[in-house]
Amino acid sequence: MQIEIRGAEKLSFRERQVVALKEMGFSNEEVARRLGLSASSVATLYHRARTKGYQVVIVLPGETLGIFAEEEDEQGNPSA
Repeated sequence: MQIEIRGAEKLSFRERQVVALKEMGFSNEEVARRLGLSASSVATLYHRARTKGYQVVIVLPGETLGIFAEEEDEQGNPSA
């Protein structure tokens, strides 16, 4: 899985860290523990980042979703 933060240039380095972890589903407490911050600092950084505006895009390869099956030729052999 790959995460892209569009509008990241508007965010500080710490805000980017917090946004990435929060958007991956980590709680404020988990983010705080990973980054060596208090949970209230994480909440503040996340709120500040949200007011600056950004968009998170999660990039998943099609193979992991099982939506791109290998094409077969007329004899049922996988194509190269």
